[in-house]
Formats: sequence, C-alpha cells, structure tokens
Amino acid sequence: MSQSHFNQVFLTQRVSLLRTLERMVNNHSTAEDLLQETYLRVTRALSERTVEHLEPFVFQTARNLALDHLRARRIQSRTVVEDVPSEVIEGVASPLSTPEEAHQAAQLLERLSVSLSQLSARQQRIFILSRLHGCSYQEIAEELDVSLSTVQKELKLIMAICIGVADRLNRP
Repeated sequence: MSQSHFNQVFLTQRVSLLRTLERMVNNHSTAEDLLQETYLRVTRALSERTVEHLEPFVFQTARNLALDHLRARRIQSRTVVEDVPSEVIEGVASPLSTPEEAHQAAQLLERLSVSLSQLSARQQRIFILSRLHGCSYQEIAEELDVSLSTVQKELKLIMAICIGVADRLNRP
C-alpha cells in the first residue's frame, strides 16, 4: 500500500471523516486536530505493515482517537469533580481573581507540591498515573505490580493529604 494511494483515499474521505469526528467530539477544532492525528497514525502504520482494507482502517483509527479523546476528557472531569470538594474548587484562582485570591492559589500549589514531593516513589507514581495520565486503578495495579486495593488505599491517602493541605491554607 503506497503513501500516494493513502493520500488519495484520505483526501476523498476527508469530509466524511471530519463529520464523523465532529459528531463524536462535538467540537470542530478538536475534530480537525483528530483528523490530522489520524493522518499521522495511518502514515506511521503503513510504514510498519501492510493494511489490506485501507478505508475501514482509516475510519477505525479516527474513531479510536476520538474515543481516546472523550475518555481523557471524562477522566479529567471526573478527577476534578469527584476528588476535590466544591469549596476547594471554588477557591482556585480564576483569570478574573483578585490579587489575594491569586496569591492564595499560588500558595496552595506550592504547598501541594511540597506535600506530594514527600510521598514515597510508589505513591508519587500512583498519583501521576491516576491524575495526570488518566489510568484506571486496574491499569495502575498492573503497571506497578501491586493489588487493586493498594492502589485504592494509596490514592485515598494522597487525596486526603491534598485536601488537608487545602484545609490548612483556608483556616483563618
């Protein structure tokens, strides 16, 4: 399968791919980004192996990228909503915050950073995999070769530390 054949298929199906992605992610700009990523991924795949049915492969690659995007967005929103009390969320500085609010937010980030740096290497890895990379508890357990219960307990402890830091900062 040649790159020129793929380019022809891609250009022919571009509008249809873009519409599919827009329906999935509900955002034109994001759909355009995912379309570009689809092109890059398929190009890379073609350089590594032969693809017999190119058109379905291109559409499946695009759908998978859109699903990954939606999953990451869901994990990000779940992380904020489920793990942090609403009063803490409301206390985070916004672009229109007062200098005092911005200072308090900076202090919070600094103290959280200090507290998180004092965690064990495994706890830091669990936190990073969960909150920054969006990995499930099961994925973290497998990656670190620990039990699911260990991951749950460690994250509960880490979040308690974070909430404690925020509470101490908000006390008069």
